[in-house]
Amino acid sequence: MIKVGDRIPDVKLTLATADGPQPTTSGDYFAGKKVALFAVPGAFTPTCSARHLPSFVEKADEMKAKGVDEIACTSVNDAFVMGAWNQAQGSGDITMLADGNGEFAQALGLTMDGSGFGMGTRSQRYSMLVNDGMVEQLNVEKPGEYSASSGETLLGQL
Repeated sequence: MIKVGDRIPDVKLTLATADGPQPTTSGDYFAGKKVALFAVPGAFTPTCSARHLPSFVEKADEMKAKGVDEIACTSVNDAFVMGAWNQAQGSGDITMLADGNGEFAQALGLTMDGSGFGMGTRSQRYSMLVNDGMVEQLNVEKPGEYSASSGETLLGQL
């Protein structure tokens, strides 16, 4: 599993933009900026929609005031789903990084087995602060919990 001080692995991701899916790599996306990243098991799922995404939307201005350049959310969903979720519940302050094949979650060592819920392999719930591709903070949730990876927690670490 990735840890504080490690460099983010370079894998393919897709940005969900107003102009449609835009391919990128994690190496390119995280280069030269400070990013508050959070990961959810699935867009439109209950805790992710009711608590996790809203916590980062609500704290976006405060995070940016403390030096965060971008706030990004990743999930093992396609860019169309991630874009629709952000449009339905997010804000322009959140960049959606689709990890459609789960390659990013796997490269980080942060996958979970959601097959009991019909979801297959997904990302664990976490948040991290990434500065120019290096992990400065990492908050991985215990299974079934939500608090360590919240926007409030990450804001307190800035």
